[in-house]
Amino acid sequence: MNIIQAIKENKIYGIVREDNTDKAIEIANAYIKGGIKVIEINSTIEAIKEVAKNEDVYIAQGGVITSSQALDGIAAGAKLLVSPILQMNLVKLSSGHKIPLMLTATTPNEAYTAWKARVPIIKIYPIKDLGGATYIEELLRPMKFLNVMPTGSIKISDIKEYLKKGATAVGLGHELYHNKTTDEIIESTKCAVVEAKSAI
Repeated sequence: MNIIQAIKENKIYGIVREDNTDKAIEIANAYIKGGIKVIEINSTIEAIKEVAKNEDVYIAQGGVITSSQALDGIAAGAKLLVSPILQMNLVKLSSGHKIPLMLTATTPNEAYTAWKARVPIIKIYPIKDLGGATYIEELLRPMKFLNVMPTGSIKISDIKEYLKKGATAVGLGHELYHNKTTDEIIESTKCAVVEAKSAI
């Protein structure tokens, strides 16, 4: 199984946005204990390198805008490059290194542009401000061929709704770990995994 298949199968995509390397590793390890198989780390290369040592877990490098960032992430063991914008300059690099790329879109036009560039899953952000699950439904109505993953202030209780509206997977970050102890992160992660499975 590759990372794209893992995202499609598991439906939950854990995001870690934490500048402190030790904290990022702690959160990622709690995600793993809670059952999340794919984790995006918007943090230091050291965190990516450490978490990537885990077997049966796929690590994505988040926040990629430049080619040098992408190359550092690939060297650290990232299996997916994720840009917070529609950064088309990364398409050739991704293809050349045989590492999939996830681009971020807000509009239908951006999502279609990413799809035409053969981006396997398109991140839709910030989904709450765009209209939530209804936006996913409206976006997919004329373009059912898109694989989209909403992110941005999604609650655990909303996971099922997003998946029912057609989302390929759902990305969660702060909802899972902000102001939580390690044990609480594990529990919230378990809840998210259960919600996703109940929607399949």
